[in-house]
Amino acid sequence: MTQTETGENEGLLVRRIRNGTVIDHIEGGEALNVVKILGITGTTQEALSIATNVPSRDMGRKDIVKLTNRELSKEEVDRIALISPHASINIIRNFKVCEKKGVEIPSLIEGLVRCPNPGCISNTNEPIQSKFRVLPKGLHCYYCDWVISKDLTSYIL
Repeated sequence: MTQTETGENEGLLVRRIRNGTVIDHIEGGEALNVVKILGITGTTQEALSIATNVPSRDMGRKDIVKLTNRELSKEEVDRIALISPHASINIIRNFKVCEKKGVEIPSLIEGLVRCPNPGCISNTNEPIQSKFRVLPKGLHCYYCDWVISKDLTSYIL
């Protein structure tokens, strides 16, 4: 049995950050998708720390993403909510949590998700943004009635 399994020497898996954002309580296994939808490719300036499948009392397992020197926009937080509705966003300034908030899935999503229907008017050269209603069965396209019920990450803009 390792020290972690016995509960000894448990502590921070990654270093604290001075300024930036900690995205906590991400569904286990979704951290890389969060990084992808935030447009972080490794060529951007912020330092990135990712912890996956971390034991969680409430969730069983969770992922954590830490970004230095970056605070997320509302649009970015809405994207995260689509793939991890229980995530929490912690804004860190001078090593202290200054703001902590949960994510909320809006009832109407505009311009964040691409409709998978190639014939949808939102996929043409018309000057409109995609628009989806959030329903229990998935995302319902406002224009063509297409429903996205799984693998949402591949449609997030």
